[in-house]
Amino acid sequence: MEFTPFEFKSRLILTEMLGKRAATLPELTDEIRTVPLSSIYHHTHRFLQQHHFLSPEPPNDFAYWVTNMLNEEVAGEMLASIDIMQFVRLSDLRMRFLELLEGYLKGAKHKVGGRCPEGEEFHFMSSRIFVVSTGRVAGTVEEFKEILKTISIHAIYFHMFEAKLRLEKGDNDFSIWLRSAGKEKEAEQISRLDPYTFTLEGLRERLLKIVPNS
Repeated sequence: MEFTPFEFKSRLILTEMLGKRAATLPELTDEIRTVPLSSIYHHTHRFLQQHHFLSPEPPNDFAYWVTNMLNEEVAGEMLASIDIMQFVRLSDLRMRFLELLEGYLKGAKHKVGGRCPEGEEFHFMSSRIFVVSTGRVAGTVEEFKEILKTISIHAIYFHMFEAKLRLEKGDNDFSIWLRSAGKEKEAEQISRLDPYTFTLEGLRERLLKIVPNS
């Protein structure tokens, strides 16, 4: 069966300050509504990118700030409960944050508007991503598995996380390619994985158990 070889890619990240900040919950809500989607991606995946060795899944930046800087624990728990795995479009993820925040602001039984301590404002940032080739290409499933054993965890991150959500492919690159190679069962197993519950090394180990030897 002929299919396109799999090219392993990775990414370089340039973090940008957007010049937007929030000191209250209403301000945070307003800014989430208007910032570019690349900022939503940054603040829901920054922790994973920088602390890939930690497990379990950390909260998103919004949840952390609302809980620890505004002391709005209920709102923070609501934001932390969002299952990023279920979203394939960043626009839908943004809307989910807005639904929860707007609902909380309307239904709060106490005054919501307290400001964070001076100097602890939420600064909106964005990640500019530069996709680069690793120079590793697999022409067979066997070669794919061998490369997967040693490829950088940043490449695993790119193909498992960014391809599905930031690039809005609807699925991770590994599953898409394995289907093209006729490995539908294994592709579906990887699609059903929740990658946010693994460290990246743990995710590599799980992938290696699923991918067949040939």
